Amino acid sequence: MSIVRSCFIGTVLASALAFSAQAAQLVMVEQDGCHWCAQWNKEISPQYPKTAEGERAPLRRVDLRDLPADIEFASKPVFTPTFVLVEDGKELGRLEGYGGDQFFWFLLGKLLDAHPVATQKQP
Repeated sequence: MSIVRSCFIGTVLASALAFSAQAAQLVMVEQDGCHWCAQWNKEISPQYPKTAEGERAPLRRVDLRDLPADIEFASKPVFTPTFVLVEDGKELGRLEGYGGDQFFWFLLGKLLDAHPVATQKQP
């Protein structure tokens, strides 16, 4: 096996392990034309992955009209944006709507703190 191929395989395995080590993700259910989704994108999206919250629950975006089969929602999302905290494909909790950056960070902190094991930072 060549050195390049070995390095590539090692990188792929390391990435897979890093992804599986993350216990939770924040799923943003959105749709085209959603004013509040656009506002969230403007105010929160650029910084979210750089925050402690973003490390605890990386963001995954899904469309309201094309919900993924790998997530077991407690109920079908109706409003956009809806933020669903998911672990192992199951909903732990959700935030519906977007009422501004301070409101979002406060409620997200409460949601993450309610599930400390699922959202603890990985070393």
